Amino acid sequence: MIRLPDVGGGLREYQPRAEPAAAVLTPGKGLAPPASRTVFSAAHVVADPFADATPDGPAAVDWDATLAFRRHLWSHGLGVAEAMDTAQRGMGLDWSGAAELIRRSAAEARAEGGGRIACGVGTDQLIEPVGFDGVAGLARVRAAYEEQLAVVEETGAQAILMASRVLAATATGPEDYAELYGHLLRQASEPVILHWLGPMFDPALTGYWGSEDLDKATHTFLEIIAAHPDKVDGVKVSLLDADREVALRRRLPDGVRCYTGDDFNYPELIAGDDRGFSHALLGIFDPLGPLAADAARLLDTGDVAGFRALLDPTVPLSRHLFRTPTRYYKTGVVFLAWLAGHQDHFAMVGGLQSARSLPHLARAYELADGLGLFPDPALAETRMRQLLAVHGVTA
Repeated sequence: MIRLPDVGGGLREYQPRAEPAAAVLTPGKGLAPPASRTVFSAAHVVADPFADATPDGPAAVDWDATLAFRRHLWSHGLGVAEAMDTAQRGMGLDWSGAAELIRRSAAEARAEGGGRIACGVGTDQLIEPVGFDGVAGLARVRAAYEEQLAVVEETGAQAILMASRVLAATATGPEDYAELYGHLLRQASEPVILHWLGPMFDPALTGYWGSEDLDKATHTFLEIIAAHPDKVDGVKVSLLDADREVALRRRLPDGVRCYTGDDFNYPELIAGDDRGFSHALLGIFDPLGPLAADAARLLDTGDVAGFRALLDPTVPLSRHLFRTPTRYYKTGVVFLAWLAGHQDHFAMVGGLQSARSLPHLARAYELADGLGLFPDPALAETRMRQLLAVHGVTA
């Protein structure tokens, strides 16, 4: 029995699970990727806890542990979405660190015999949008995208064109987005994934695609895709609105995938309906990796009920991790990786381990343990007790 703090300031008793879920115990080596869905897990980075770093300084990354976690995801048949929001892009990891991460992870993917990898292309080498206006400002944004696109393409990884804070601050309307994205798509050597990250993940992206009206923004987004369907492998939609994603999905050109980024409604969106389904590119698949991969493989046999039986119970955990303010979900993801034994500490680049409260983390532990996500439940309990003790909670 362990005593966990709650939001009311009290302590409650919880009996940890004795055994992990079967999917968590399944050796990952050699498991085939799901055939009926393309499934990416956005992956976190592991900080170097011994580095003399500051929250506003360059990220100090433990490269061995970071790459080991990617091998864990690949071993279960998942693709890795690299240098994305989950990797604290723009929240502790700057472009220099992201470029190193992309190069190292892409090389590791090749060494793993073809582990699938797609990497984020953004503009975060442009720190602040000061002086970014007019044609000259948009030209600087375009050059920043081009620099990052070249880095990703040189590694052989697929590119994900991420939403840009600087573009959101610089563009004056839909036509600026159409011109810039059109240029980048014409320039890309292979089809890319377009990423629409909603303001709940990053408030600086409010009004992306030229309007705060989501219907108008969707119209611009679809026009850009329709003008370059041969250069768009798919779209990653992170708006946390299942109905809107389904409506957008049904309007995509033939051959353009919809990758759900909806960490609230992913089981129903991936399962789909008689008019289609979403593939997946999700931050919640970082802690859910083995279970998510097993569930997706059930869809290969048409076992939708089995898929839902595995994934539906994970939604409360995901909704908890991604609760407002959503952008701090990374703290819970790294916390669970520590409890699961994927890293030896609970430290994050930028000091982001402090971004969630002790009651929030305690509830995350309880939900994850209830799902059987920890390969060694006793280790997870011991580490949870250590965290509690640091905060003055005695067993």
